[in-house]
Amino acid sequence: MPGPRPHVLHEATYRQLLKDRPNLAVLPWGATEAHGWHLPHGTDVIEATAIAEAAVEQAVSLGAKAILLPAIPFGNNAQQQDQVATIHFSTATAAAILRDVTTSLVRQGIDRLVILNGHGGNAFAPLVRDVMLETGATIVVVNFWQVAPEANQATFSDPGDHAGDLETSLVLHLQPDLVEIGEAGDGRRVPFAISAISQPGMWTPRPWSQSHPDTGCGDPRTATAEKGKVFFQAVCDAVSRMLVSFSQATKGDSPYL
Repeated sequence: MPGPRPHVLHEATYRQLLKDRPNLAVLPWGATEAHGWHLPHGTDVIEATAIAEAAVEQAVSLGAKAILLPAIPFGNNAQQQDQVATIHFSTATAAAILRDVTTSLVRQGIDRLVILNGHGGNAFAPLVRDVMLETGATIVVVNFWQVAPEANQATFSDPGDHAGDLETSLVLHLQPDLVEIGEAGDGRRVPFAISAISQPGMWTPRPWSQSHPDTGCGDPRTATAEKGKVFFQAVCDAVSRMLVSFSQATKGDSPYL
């Protein structure tokens, strides 16, 4: 049986970490929420963790000194609080977690952090700006569904933005036993009654259960594991290349400032 993987913090021994100290940490960050009638509540955590793990493994094989941190399983779900067992992290909570994780890493000589984000409701930009100023770390946010746009376009005619074709295909590839595709709804969206709000440059959070009756956004019924595999690999390849460059950068190299 293979031993503990030194690039996965939950498995690594202290001896392994001392022998080959990482300079870059990768933090999967998801959410726990309804994903249509057919996907598990942990979909965002499953996706973020799987992509981060595969990307870190590829990057380490190419010379990166990276460590995969345990995933954060909760995110910003302020508009889904009417859904059963949905845990919401406020912005203040998320900021405190990010600050404490980053500060701990910097104390130990790890001043580069990548957040592998699996949830569209997690808005990290202002948090990252503050924490970078306070700690001196460099933080990169990766929204996995925005990575590899060419592969996305070539693979999905209508990916959807929540429990649609893209996410359903990914989970069919990663954990098919957790997908009840026969229960899937059509992922339709009820538009705002005030249509003017939908103009470009205008935004308000969707009252999710009213906007999306089956809690999905995008039709999942054309999803396949093969499409999920293609997109998964494209995203992992792109992320791993960035991790290698980030880990090997020196002070003064962009984006390592």
